Amino acid sequence: MNLNDLIKNIKNKNSFLCIGLDVDLQKIPKHLLELEDPIFTFNKGIIDATHQLAVAYKPNIAFYEAYGTKGWRALEKTINYLNQNHPEIFTIADAKRGDIGNTSSRYAKVFFEDLDFDSVTVTPYMGRDSVEPFLAFENKHTILLTLTSNIGAFDFQTQKINEKELYKIVLETSKSWRNSENLMYVVGATKAEYLKEIRKIVPDSFLLIPGVGAQGGSLVEVCKYGITKDIGLLINSSRGIIYASNGTDFAEAAAIEAEKIQQKMKQILETL
Repeated sequence: MNLNDLIKNIKNKNSFLCIGLDVDLQKIPKHLLELEDPIFTFNKGIIDATHQLAVAYKPNIAFYEAYGTKGWRALEKTINYLNQNHPEIFTIADAKRGDIGNTSSRYAKVFFEDLDFDSVTVTPYMGRDSVEPFLAFENKHTILLTLTSNIGAFDFQTQKINEKELYKIVLETSKSWRNSENLMYVVGATKAEYLKEIRKIVPDSFLLIPGVGAQGGSLVEVCKYGITKDIGLLINSSRGIIYASNGTDFAEAAAIEAEKIQQKMKQILETL
């Protein structure tokens, strides 16, 4: 997907909400477990109820791989359903891949060609040749882990090398990579105070922001420091939306929670 299409959809929907499809069979409504494909049925229900409120969906690949071939088939059905019925939606494979060049090329093929996701999350630790194979795909986007919302982020990401934090080195170095215009970056919502510094390095790049809601991140704070003239943000919420109810009304409950966030986003967009 071209970023102009994503920006257009954000403005049309007054939303920059990304919904994480992290499906745990122990948490979804029990009545779905009786069906042939409970994972896809759950995802379809969530998508049907929320697609007018969201501009992106982000399946976390581990939640599908954990169920073997059945989980992978459910992932295929989910991305096919989105691409066929809601082509305006930006899709994110939250896979956190990254390996030597030849291996990264295989990962990129899986997510960009075989599954036809618009983007994939990638770890930068192995450097240029582990990321550029993803960047080689036209109209596909590589979302680089930069400053995450977990406690362990401080183990490495904020450590200084020659008086500069590692996450800043990642940002600055990545801008020199081939096709770096296809890069986006993951920045945790619980690190909102860092966004001002991040925007000095990547002033216009899109940022995927997890951690709003269940993890305690503030939408207002994130937007205060991170929003751009083209919005430049995708705010992800997973558990707070998809597990709003574990009853037969799970989809309707998800829509209510999604709309609460979307309405807050609309208010923010109206002030720009």
